[in-house]
Amino acid sequence: MQNEAIRLVEHEIKVHLVNSFTLNNKGGNPAGVVLNPPQLSDEQKIAIAKEVGFSETAFVYQGEETDFKVDFFTPEGEVDFCGHATLAVFFTLSSLNLLASGHYTQKTKAGILSVAIDAENVVMEQTLPVSRQAPNIDAVAAALGINSEIISETGLPIEIFSTGLADILIPVQFGQLDTLKPNFEAIADLSREFNTIGFHVFELSQDKEITAHCRNFAPLYGINEESATGSSSGALGCYLVKHAFPHKTHFLLEQGRAMQCSSLIHVIIDSTENTISRVRVGGKATMIGSKIIIL
Repeated sequence: MQNEAIRLVEHEIKVHLVNSFTLNNKGGNPAGVVLNPPQLSDEQKIAIAKEVGFSETAFVYQGEETDFKVDFFTPEGEVDFCGHATLAVFFTLSSLNLLASGHYTQKTKAGILSVAIDAENVVMEQTLPVSRQAPNIDAVAAALGINSEIISETGLPIEIFSTGLADILIPVQFGQLDTLKPNFEAIADLSREFNTIGFHVFELSQDKEITAHCRNFAPLYGINEESATGSSSGALGCYLVKHAFPHKTHFLLEQGRAMQCSSLIHVIIDSTENTISRVRVGGKATMIGSKIIIL
C-alpha cells in the first residue's frame, strides 16, 4: 500500500527540448517546454528546470483571457518573461501540429503579449521600453575586466532598458567583445543592486547584414553566459533607436559567437516621432528532442 501511495503522487513530466534563435539550424539557445503540466509548486518547477539544465524552462497552460498562460523558470527561480523560451513554446506547439500559422496571445508575468507564427519564424511582441540610470562606468568596466575607455570611446551610454526584463546595456568598441573577462560575482552584485537580470554587452558590427554582436551575462539567475537572449535583444533594439539609429526599424543581432554557438535574432521596432509604439523579436528554432522527468 505504501508503494502504491508513493506512485500516486509521482508525476511524469515530458519536457520538449528546443534550440531557439538558430542560425542555419545551428547555434541558438536551448530551452525546455512543458505543455499542460499537472498542478506543480514553484519548488517543483525549479526542480524540473534544474533537471533540464537549460537557462529557462517554460510551463504552458491553456489560458482563460488569452490563448495561453506561460510561466518561466530558471534553475534558480521564476522570471517574468523569457524571449527564447517563448519562441521555443510556440515553435513546439506548431511542430506538434497543435497550432496553425496565425496570431496568438500569451499571459506572462510581464503582461499579455502577442505571438505570430508562420512557416519560417516565430515573432513575439514585447512590452514597451522603460529605461533608467545604470551603474557608473568604472564599476561596469571592472566587472567586465576591461579598461573604461573601451566603453566610453564608443560615444554611447550605459543604460538600463527593459521590454519585459531589465538589463544593463553596455557598448564596447569593435573587436573588444570577445576579449571580456567577466567577474561573475561582481556582475551579480551590480545586477542585484540595480534590480536587473544582468549585463547585455554589445559591439556595433562591420557586417552590413548584422547590426550588432552581443554577449549576455546573468549570473544572479544562475546563467553565467547564454547564446541568445530575446528579452535583452528587444531592449537593445529600443536602445539603438534612442541612441544610434533613430530611423531604423529592423535590426539583426548576432549572439553567442564567443561561446562558439552563434545565434541570430530579428528585432522590429515601430516608432513615430521618437516614440516607440511596438517591439517585436523573432527568429527560427530547431527541435533537439525530449526528456521525461519523474517528480
